[in-house]
Amino acid sequence: MRLWHENLLSLLPRQQLLGQHRECCALRGNSWGKPHSVVNYVFRYSRERLWTYHMRVMSEMQRRGYIPDSCWLDPGYRGKSAPRFEPDPRELQRLKDEESGISFVYPEHNNEYLTECLVNLRGKEIIICPDTV
Repeated sequence: MRLWHENLLSLLPRQQLLGQHRECCALRGNSWGKPHSVVNYVFRYSRERLWTYHMRVMSEMQRRGYIPDSCWLDPGYRGKSAPRFEPDPRELQRLKDEESGISFVYPEHNNEYLTECLVNLRGKEIIICPDTV
C-alpha cells in the first residue's frame, strides 16, 4: 500500500490512479488501523483527513472521465462490509478551511517523499520527469 505524493496524482498512469482509489477505499474501510510500514503515518491523523485525500484522488479520476461510486463522496462511508463512521463536522470544516492554506493533506508528502515515490514508479518502469511535478 502507498498513498502517492499529491503532486503526482494528475500524472499517474491509469493503473496507478485507479489503484490509488482502491487503496483509499481499503484504508477507509476494514484496513483502517492495520499496520503497514508505508502508510502507518495515515493512522496518526483523522479519518476525515484520509477522506480529504481520497476526494483529491476521485477528483482526478473524474477529470479523466472515470465515475467512482458516489458512496465514497460521503466522509462516513467505509465500504459495504465496514460499519459507518460518524465524521466530526468540526474536523471536516477545519480541513476545508485549511485546504486553501496547505498544499498537501499529509505533511509527510514532502520533497523527500516525492523523490521516494518517483523512484518507486521508476521501479515499475513509469518515468515521470521531476520537471513536470
